[in-house]
Amino acid sequence: MFEGLRFQHWQPVRDDDGIVVLSFDRAGSPVNTLGRAALDELNEIVERLSFDPPRGVVIRSAKAAGFIAGADIKEFEGYARSGTVQDAIENGQRVLQRLARLPCPTVAAVHGHCMGGGTELSLACRWRVASRDPSTRIALPEVKLGIFPGWGGSARLPRLIGAPAALELMLTGRGASAENAKALGLVDRLTSPELLVETAKDLIRHPPGRALAQRLTAWATNTWPARQILAPILVKQTAAKVRKEQYPAPFALIETWRRGGSSITQRLKLEARAVARLAQTPTARNLVRVFFLQERLKSLGGGAEHGIRNVHVVGAGVMGGDIAAWCALRGFEVTLQDREMQYVQPALDRAKALFDKRLKTAERIAPALARLKADVAGDGIAQADLLIEAIFENAQAKETLYRDAEPRLKPDALLATNTSSIPLDELRGAVQAPARFLGLHYFNPVALMPLVEIVRHDQLDPANEKRALAFCKAIDKLPVPVAGTPGFLVNRILMPYMLEAARAYSEGIPGPVIDRAAKKFGMPMGPIELLDTVGLDVAASVGAELAPFLGLDIPPGLDELIKGGKRGKKDGAGFYTWQDGKPQKPEVDPAYQAPDDLEDRLILSLLNEAVACLHDKVVDDADLLDAGVIFGTGFAPFRGGPIQHIRDTGADALKTKLEALTRKYGARFAPRPGWDELGGRD
Repeated sequence: MFEGLRFQHWQPVRDDDGIVVLSFDRAGSPVNTLGRAALDELNEIVERLSFDPPRGVVIRSAKAAGFIAGADIKEFEGYARSGTVQDAIENGQRVLQRLARLPCPTVAAVHGHCMGGGTELSLACRWRVASRDPSTRIALPEVKLGIFPGWGGSARLPRLIGAPAALELMLTGRGASAENAKALGLVDRLTSPELLVETAKDLIRHPPGRALAQRLTAWATNTWPARQILAPILVKQTAAKVRKEQYPAPFALIETWRRGGSSITQRLKLEARAVARLAQTPTARNLVRVFFLQERLKSLGGGAEHGIRNVHVVGAGVMGGDIAAWCALRGFEVTLQDREMQYVQPALDRAKALFDKRLKTAERIAPALARLKADVAGDGIAQADLLIEAIFENAQAKETLYRDAEPRLKPDALLATNTSSIPLDELRGAVQAPARFLGLHYFNPVALMPLVEIVRHDQLDPANEKRALAFCKAIDKLPVPVAGTPGFLVNRILMPYMLEAARAYSEGIPGPVIDRAAKKFGMPMGPIELLDTVGLDVAASVGAELAPFLGLDIPPGLDELIKGGKRGKKDGAGFYTWQDGKPQKPEVDPAYQAPDDLEDRLILSLLNEAVACLHDKVVDDADLLDAGVIFGTGFAPFRGGPIQHIRDTGADALKTKLEALTRKYGARFAPRPGWDELGGRD
């Protein structure tokens, strides 16, 4: 069948049983992505298989890195720029539809990541088998790129597992473990990685029937009446989470499914048209930009060896304890030090809860627990390859710690501080070997926030910076190198925004109104709620460090709350009262009218400082600034980052607004240096 033929990306092999094993190994790439060349080859192979059908076809990955990571996003970006997205989508649909119509059983054998177009390819197969392995994740995350599955995913998945489960996967983009996928009916059989192909062949030899309950659910939830009833409910649920004008893809997905009938041809046509329209939106353009920003941060940790096995963390508070737990979760040997065991135990308890949530089973949890050890005496310092200081924000206390700990460190060990605001030029004076001293600034909550700021100073050895970048990659965090000036990048940009929110509150503007203004812009959480979440004491401490540097004043009201024991979420009271981890926001008089300039006051405070950070070279370039602020604060991803938003909106227009706010409210809104470099003014 394939004698004499050579393929660049696919290797078909026919066994003695008449089953073809088709292995995907994209040339010149560490991971499999479905670019045009790989699709064209697959099309040729499937066409030949249709002429001379084998007993069955197993599709597997020849790469250890996973099954298929999805479509080639760089190619997709090119199609979007050239206006040829619909042609590209329809081509992919034709190839997978030809695979789906093969007159022989087809099985996708999935190990590791199976994302986007890879999942859509698996859906075009008759059966799916997955490895029972922690690395196996199956997802359709296209909504995170501002589109939805366009190669038949939205047309096929609801008819396989039922509309509610299918739409939940596509609307959230969440990944399903192998076990979860099996429970949903997305995967037909689970096995060990080494038995994956043999299990797939067994499905071909002994085809199973699909469970009656699954078939009934798939049919009942996709009838015309069901679609008309369910769609408005899904729209309402989605609108409670995102705004249609900011994130149109989820709403377009629901509408496309609502209109889709029983014909796969019609459903594919509706899908292609809708996805092509979405691909041209600013949201899709910016979310694709965010994807590439994330890939850039991931790449910063490549090409270097971190040489770190043992991590010692000093300070078992919320930040230090959670940093230690995360490092242990990611496979490092960790010792955690504080003054007494009573301060360490709560951190160990939180670590156990994290391991239970992430690792699920006892055989996975036990090794992680064993890797994290309490160390009140500090014996782990001598064995540490990396010491992370995470005590309270007091320069003198930190310097005392360095003078005590550094002589006990190995000569090649890294010494890092998790300070959130103190300049490293100030702290390094207490360090004997400043070439190995740097900042590793994590964000709270550590398990959820992906960013780590790698904080530089002018005596840091570049080789040690590379080690720190590689370490961040090893613990699955996104690093961004920043200058060691006050507040670094994220806190420096956030502080004017949060202080302006606190000032607006002190003027009598209700907290929920302030929060709504920020969320309307696209922020994931309002600044008043954010202040409570961070902790008013922490905000005041960082504010006291940064306010003189930024030329700002601490608004009235913060100190009174702190002195009254109201530090925010952790105390159950701050600006808001908190119950079960959620703010109880007071009702606002429906007749209350928010000031017209409230959103500008909040957002322009943030943008103004972002421009100053770029001008002051806190980061190497605008893309790294946008990446840091998006992944460090959740800044409206659909806007592409602060600098991208300024460029899209117009720097001159925004600077004019700042000048108007300056005249009305004072010098804190005076445009910072750097605006003219982004705009058209001389």
